[in-house]
Amino acid sequence: MMQVYTVSFFGHRRICDPIRIERRLEELIKELLVTKQYVEFLVGQDGDFDLLVASMVRRCKRECRSDNSSLVWVLPYMTADFRDNEESYREYFDEVEVFSGAHYKSAFQQRNRDMVNRSRLAIFAVNKTEGGAYSTMKYAVTQGIETINLYDDLEEEK
Repeated sequence: MMQVYTVSFFGHRRICDPIRIERRLEELIKELLVTKQYVEFLVGQDGDFDLLVASMVRRCKRECRSDNSSLVWVLPYMTADFRDNEESYREYFDEVEVFSGAHYKSAFQQRNRDMVNRSRLAIFAVNKTEGGAYSTMKYAVTQGIETINLYDDLEEEK
């Protein structure tokens, strides 16, 4: 039976020190691709960090190994942008999921919690004590999910 290791990613819309974040992200993704039987990478598409994650997963799959993972875009709800560009999004991502069942005002937080609940590991780029990514990180910790905050890793490098 295949062991699926699910990883979700969350970060602030704007990221500081993107070069160092990108380098650490690359290390983590390549390690997962090499050490896990099958990796499901869950990502939003809501800001700089999400865009960086999606492109880094695609690059690592090309450079390292592409037969044991999937890059899944989880939308908080159906959008006109997705409907208008569905074909190109489906070419870029291995899978696209639309989270449903939440009022649009709470859809992002509900989608994020659902992603955390599905995950064995949640990777964050959080350097503020406010906002949706910070709330999601606190939630992941309370749920006992293994978490990595890339900004903590950067502090340790100094």
